[in-house]
Amino acid sequence: MGDSLLNKTFVVTGATSGIGLAVAEALAQRGAAVIGVGRSEERCAQAEERWRACHHQARVACLVADLSVQAEVRRLIEEISTLLATWGLTALDGLANVAGTFTFWQTLTPDGFETQWAVNHLAPFSLTLGLLPLLRQAPMARVVTVSSGSHYRTRLQWDDVQLQRRYQPLRAYKQTKLANVLFTAELNRRLGTASTVRAFAADPGLVRTGIGFKARSGLARWIWKLRLWRAVPPEDAARGIVFLLSEPSLQGSDAIYWKDCQPLRPSAYALNEEHGARLWELSARLCGLSDAACGEQLGDEPTTHG
Repeated sequence: MGDSLLNKTFVVTGATSGIGLAVAEALAQRGAAVIGVGRSEERCAQAEERWRACHHQARVACLVADLSVQAEVRRLIEEISTLLATWGLTALDGLANVAGTFTFWQTLTPDGFETQWAVNHLAPFSLTLGLLPLLRQAPMARVVTVSSGSHYRTRLQWDDVQLQRRYQPLRAYKQTKLANVLFTAELNRRLGTASTVRAFAADPGLVRTGIGFKARSGLARWIWKLRLWRAVPPEDAARGIVFLLSEPSLQGSDAIYWKDCQPLRPSAYALNEEHGARLWELSARLCGLSDAACGEQLGDEPTTHG
């Protein structure tokens, strides 16, 4: 089961199925307080019931939010803060950005964003920044964002980063997974080496989940079904994510990209500082976050002019 995580508190998105459910369950089994996030009220209630059975001292809750909508992400941040205060807590020890989607046909969110870009990248970006003040209150906090080996051999198409003019579903997915690594690297740069918050990107490998069955395409679902024979169960993928969330020795690690509890070198493109800064500025603008707001969340000291 691993060392106890009593007195630790974690937020896990995509927590009602697949990898997210397994991560939340593993954390609850070790006594951590867990706040899950899901889209369905019914499935959130079912997940809560499962987690409560894991450890008699664990506090658990599953909040409902549609992460494709930025207003929902902002509401979620407020609900998490309120819930922590209700529990008498002032700090968050970790955030696992697990929720993800794949859309075969181009679909836009109510905000006008391409759906994969909105759920897989913009939601982790804005949720992480919104929860940073709580994460910075912990003596050692982690942000783990689920990426993929598909980020290799991928580049961002800056003139149409959401592929709204020339949509290709797999390319759109790969771009979001590259964005996850770029964001992780840039977040660590902006937090600085003295920060108590450390960010990692997790590569879960090919996992037996339902993400490929979400596509409204018979061909896409058939291809995903064929691939599943090589996939590992969600519990195996969750082990690496929980390791990144909880292992104390990683706090000083320079490695940002991990698979199966081992560091891997991400693509050179993902480590490029210019690309990381450009993506950060674009993401902040799309999420409606000013430079001042981003700086405040990061804990930057306000600049004074004489």
